[in-house]
Amino acid sequence: MDSPSIHVASRRRSSASLAAEFPGAEIVDVTSKGPEPWVRLSPFFPHGGIPVPGGAGVTSQSVEGVWQALKVFEGADVDLAKLDVTSMKGLKRTVRRFGPVLGHRPGPYGEGPLLPYETARRRIYLPAYHWVLENPAAGVVARLREMAAVRDVVLLDYTLNGDVADLSRPLSHAALLRRYVEGR
Repeated sequence: MDSPSIHVASRRRSSASLAAEFPGAEIVDVTSKGPEPWVRLSPFFPHGGIPVPGGAGVTSQSVEGVWQALKVFEGADVDLAKLDVTSMKGLKRTVRRFGPVLGHRPGPYGEGPLLPYETARRRIYLPAYHWVLENPAAGVVARLREMAAVRDVVLLDYTLNGDVADLSRPLSHAALLRRYVEGR
């Protein structure tokens, strides 16, 4: 028998489809729509106290709050109010409303040039999400690691892209979580 592994699949797939592809696997929804305790692994979850990269003491309620707060559009600069959102709703800032994305500020104070998308993923999103996995969500991560040691686990997410350098698709936090749990 092969050792258990962790897979990432679309949350939009049917239960029957997932069961057929991953027989006997534990299905874990790690999106903002997932159940407790797994919702705590969503970047939208308001853990609070998340250090904002480049923020010298500034914190956010959620990882997504950090990402959206530091995003700069053609028609709008940073929005630090996103750092305080605890409802998991109203976090997204869109090109439809603000125009094309120009980049991300390297911190909340607007110092330095805008970061291009991949650099922003590496300097803002990844450190913030890693901090959550190491700190407030560490117990949930340990539970997931224990589960994955004895059976296959399928993490559900809306996106599947685990390649930080692939800018053609949104980044999957479930793919990042899989890599983290597997120690890669």
